[in-house]
Amino acid sequence: MSTDESAGRLVLAATPMGQTDDASPRLRAALAQADIVAAEDTRRTRALASALGVEIGGRVVSYYDHVEAARTPALVEEIRDGATVLVVTDAGMPSVSDPGYRLVAAAAAAGLTVTCLPGPSAVTTALAVSGLPVERFCFDGFAPRKPGARKRWLQTLVAEPRTVAFFESPHRLASTLADAADVLGADRRAAVCRELTKTYEEVRRGGLAELADWAADGVRGEITVVIEGATDVATDEPEDLVDRVGELVDEGMRLKDACAQVAEESGVSKRELYQAVLASRE
Repeated sequence: MSTDESAGRLVLAATPMGQTDDASPRLRAALAQADIVAAEDTRRTRALASALGVEIGGRVVSYYDHVEAARTPALVEEIRDGATVLVVTDAGMPSVSDPGYRLVAAAAAAGLTVTCLPGPSAVTTALAVSGLPVERFCFDGFAPRKPGARKRWLQTLVAEPRTVAFFESPHRLASTLADAADVLGADRRAAVCRELTKTYEEVRRGGLAELADWAADGVRGEITVVIEGATDVATDEPEDLVDRVGELVDEGMRLKDACAQVAEESGVSKRELYQAVLASRE
């Protein structure tokens, strides 16, 4: 909490992903009452307010990825001077793979009040309808775009016991699912959640290879993928992973970095793996 009673506050507000009726009464009130509305897309925010029958009472400023860092200091000063700043993104919760994190961090560091109006989130919605165990889960943002980076990321999920959710472009979905089937196994269970809460909402469940075949015909819309965590992971000995380290070193990675990556993927001790690699070279 702020130590300055005259200071304002930062408010993050979740916005509907597709159905306007998902907007909360608190969001409606915040749009009308905030001194400043920092919006990822000002046109979409004004359109949302119009659909909700709300007149935005304060100043509307753009706050998207490319201007987020530059505009954060001024918004912090506005809050310090007593303004209520409302952050909204195009859909879902600000700061979750959307603008907002920098402003939250800066406001918190300045001792200012930060609060949130809960509501729609593609992450939790996809987890809920996936049909997979979600008592424990992790969220990985967007899958890496480049094939090499994507496969390295998938390798970190081989032994991950938690269900993982991530966003993916419809244009890359088929290749990502195919890579996931190769790395994680064709039968590893997953769900592809498309256009959540919208008119053409679709949830496809099945093994990764089956889903990759389905996606090969082309998929449209906003996509959230959920993949089941590892359920029966073989325990590797450091000696069994020496060749994998060698492959990464041959690709140009430093030995210690390669050992660290393989140790993270497999769950073995980094120190023991490093010693096993050195022993193999004697």
